[in-house]
Amino acid sequence: MDTISSTETSFRDATVDDVPVLVALVESAYRGDASRAGWTTEADLLDGQRTDPDGVEAVVTDPASRLLVVERDGRIVACCQLEHRGEHAYFGMFAVSPEMQGGGLGKVVIAEAERLVRAEWGATEMHMTVIKQRDELIAWYERRGYRRTGRMSPFPYGDERFGIPQRDDLEFELLIKELA
Repeated sequence: MDTISSTETSFRDATVDDVPVLVALVESAYRGDASRAGWTTEADLLDGQRTDPDGVEAVVTDPASRLLVVERDGRIVACCQLEHRGEHAYFGMFAVSPEMQGGGLGKVVIAEAERLVRAEWGATEMHMTVIKQRDELIAWYERRGYRRTGRMSPFPYGDERFGIPQRDDLEFELLIKELA
């Protein structure tokens, strides 16, 4: 795989016109057989959808949020949600195209997200929630400076907008990084 440098990568805010491509990107990174090409798949934990057009459009149009689009050679290859929550920012809907995972693009994206929330919102911390069973993903975030808090929130069982769980013990753990 090619290693990605920030000079080959461009960032911009998503528009409503990007919604179909972004839904497909997020789905490909987390659900179904396509997601197994990368390492961030949740296909062993959840069936069904990861997001939908209404959910993505809600993020794009929310004045307290921005959906950062990452392009390479004119193609959307990654995205992440940034939400302004006072002193901290929330990081979510992070997706990297499965065929581009493992080449360093995720590190570039998260570093740019952290830079943006510090510079534009004055955020002193970045928060995110990760399904606690995602040990490899949590370890990746820990290598980026995030720490586990042990603070859990329930998985939205019964709401198929977030997927169809394949087990009954899913919950989210809050991870936090202090931003210098």
